Amino acid sequence: MENLVSLKAGSDALFILLGAIMVLAMHAGFAFLELGTVRKKNQVNALVKILTDFAVSTLAYFFIGYSITYGVNFFNGAEDLAQKSGYELVKFFFLLTFAAAIPAIVSGGVAERARFNPMLAATFLLVGFIYPFFEGIAWNHRFGIQDWLSASFGAEFHDFAGSVVVHAVGGWIGLAAVLLLGARRGRYGKEGQISGHPPSSIPFLALGAWILTVGWFGFNVMSAQTIDKISGLVAVNSLMAMVGGTLVALWSGKNDPGFVHNGPLAGLVAICAGSDLMHPIGALFTGGIAGGLFVWMFTMTQNRWKIDDVLGVWPLHGLCGAWGGIAAGIFGAKALGGLGGINFMSQFIGTLMGIVIAFVGGFVVYGAIKKITGIRLDPEEEFNGADLSIHMITATPERESGW
Repeated sequence: MENLVSLKAGSDALFILLGAIMVLAMHAGFAFLELGTVRKKNQVNALVKILTDFAVSTLAYFFIGYSITYGVNFFNGAEDLAQKSGYELVKFFFLLTFAAAIPAIVSGGVAERARFNPMLAATFLLVGFIYPFFEGIAWNHRFGIQDWLSASFGAEFHDFAGSVVVHAVGGWIGLAAVLLLGARRGRYGKEGQISGHPPSSIPFLALGAWILTVGWFGFNVMSAQTIDKISGLVAVNSLMAMVGGTLVALWSGKNDPGFVHNGPLAGLVAICAGSDLMHPIGALFTGGIAGGLFVWMFTMTQNRWKIDDVLGVWPLHGLCGAWGGIAAGIFGAKALGGLGGINFMSQFIGTLMGIVIAFVGGFVVYGAIKKITGIRLDPEEEFNGADLSIHMITATPERESGW
């Protein structure tokens, strides 16, 4: 029996460690998706931002955020931390990769004109305080919100893998940052004209999307957190949502490769919340609606509302994530083939709460930093590009050296 317990602990630790590694790999996807979308003079900055944001996120979450969410710290001796094959440590690692997705999401929205160090300061505050506040409400019954929802509507707010907790929160924080930062210079003219900034590399954009797509199966499936709770339903629902998002984005985006490669991401964002509850056909509809929602709202924000959200992080993560939280309350119902145990009103209120906390929190953090130090490159730095202005090298220096 003791050997079985030890084997179970080791299996759980390995299971969630593999999930953490797969989600860590997704951050390479964030980096290459941004690198391929921005102009060539900002490619290096995209790569450096994602890596350093992850490092800052680790410190913020290790020392502050994880304790706010789960009431756990790591100031005990290594002997205590190594119990159960170090499961609690690798669980932290896994959840850290989710937390670090917040600044990675924001990064795509503020690309090409944001100052570097102020953005790192914002990352620390967001991952240390804002994100853990809502994470604790949704995933650890903090502040009695889940108990109130359960008593009022018969079910708690359900977000299995983070449609709202991670993606909607990141997207709505990103919207606050983009609004405070303003559009890239030259993007919109005074007489209403729009200057297009096409992606610098469709292959890199596609590579980023593929890395994210593959890693997402660790993001969703390993959210079970222990091996005995693993579900093939989560995997197939993720697959169907990915396919639905891809095909609808292909059709509604009129074969545009940027839309095609963001379509699967929209579907996967939306399925996170209800991936453990829905029937695969419900997941297909959820992902398809998300793919269309992304194409429509990206076009609307860029062309009509003139919100210069470079990678479309608000429609992709903010809106598709919110749709995913609500969709769980629709397609998770037994009447539509789901497993049930969910309530639409709980999903709606929980989703709305995540949006409000994220947008207000993002506005406070970026607004305060804007007032204190400024968050935007000056016109000359922006014209030269973030690569030269911040990192003093371009992505392809050998082509420009004159040797």
